Amino acid sequence: MGDTDGKRARCLCLQPIHPAAVARLEAGGLAVITGPAEAVAPDGIVALVSRNAPVTAALLDRLGELRVVAKHGAGLDAIDLAAASARGICVVSTPGANALSVAEHAVALMLAVAKRIVPADRAVRAGDFGYKFRADFTELAGKRLGIVGLGASGRQLARIAGLGLGMRILASSPTTADAVFAACGAERRDLPALLAEADVISLHLPGRPDTRHLIGAAELALVKPGAILINTARGAVLDEAALVAALQDGRLGGAGLDVFEAEPLPAAHPLAGFDRVVLSPHVAGSTEAALERMGQAVAEQILDLLGGRRPAHLANPAVWTARQGERA
Repeated sequence: MGDTDGKRARCLCLQPIHPAAVARLEAGGLAVITGPAEAVAPDGIVALVSRNAPVTAALLDRLGELRVVAKHGAGLDAIDLAAASARGICVVSTPGANALSVAEHAVALMLAVAKRIVPADRAVRAGDFGYKFRADFTELAGKRLGIVGLGASGRQLARIAGLGLGMRILASSPTTADAVFAACGAERRDLPALLAEADVISLHLPGRPDTRHLIGAAELALVKPGAILINTARGAVLDEAALVAALQDGRLGGAGLDVFEAEPLPAAHPLAGFDRVVLSPHVAGSTEAALERMGQAVAEQILDLLGGRRPAHLANPAVWTARQGERA
C-alpha cells in the first residue's frame, strides 16, 4: 500500500467494523486502528471509516493526509460531503449491502406491533394471561403495505411482504422506473394516496434536506385510522412530535421505530410511553451477515482507491476525476 514518511499507512475506524474487513485492509498493506479520532495521532492516516459517527470539516482538517472517507452503510447524512470534496478527499459508501437485513427488521417491527409482541411478553412474565382478552391483534395477510422509497431495502421489503405475508404492495417512489415497480409487484401511488390507502406504512428514504420531516402532521392526518407506521430509514424523515400527537389521539394503531431524530433517544421521551410502539436502537442493518458485507465493501473500495482504481460507489466522483487529471 505504500508508506507515509517511512511508516505504514493507516486506516482509522471511528467505530468497530467486522474482523474480516479489518483483515482485508491489513492484508492490503494498511495498519488498522479503531477508536475516536481525538485519541489517535493523525500522522499517516490516509483512510477513515465511519458507521454513524459524524465526519466534520474540523475532523477532516485534523487528518491532513486523508485520501478517502468510507461510509459503512448507505446514508451520507453524517458526513460533510462538501467539506470532503473541497479538500480533495474521496467519499465512498456501501449502498445495498445491508438492504436485506433492514427489510427483515422492518418486517420484524411490523409483526411486533401488529401482534403486540412486546406487551404480550411483559404480560406473560407478570403472570397476566388475561392480556389476550384485552388486546387487539392484527393479521397482516391481505393488508396494504405502503412503502415510501423503493430503493434497495424497500424492494427487499416488497418481496418479503408480498410473497411471504401475502400483503398487497403499494409504493411511492417518483424517480423509480415502472419496470422496478413491476419486478417488486408494487402498485405506484403518490405519497398522499399511499398514506390514505395503506394499513402499514414503511419508510425507506435517505436522510437529506429534502426528506426532512417528509412525514409530518399534515401527512399523518391523511393516514387511515389504525394504520401502523414503521421507520428503519432515518429519524429526521419523520416528525416525531407529529407522530406522538397521532399516537395520543388514537389515529395510529402503532409504530415500530429503529431510528430517531436524536440518537440515543432522550430519557423519558414520549415515544417510550406507548405500549403500541416498538423501539430498537438503530440496529436494522447490524446483522452479522450485513456487517460483514458492509465491512468488506468498505475495505475493497479503500484499497481500490489507494491503489489507483476507481471505487464502486463514489459519492463525489468529481474529486476522483480531478485526481486522475493531476496524475496525467
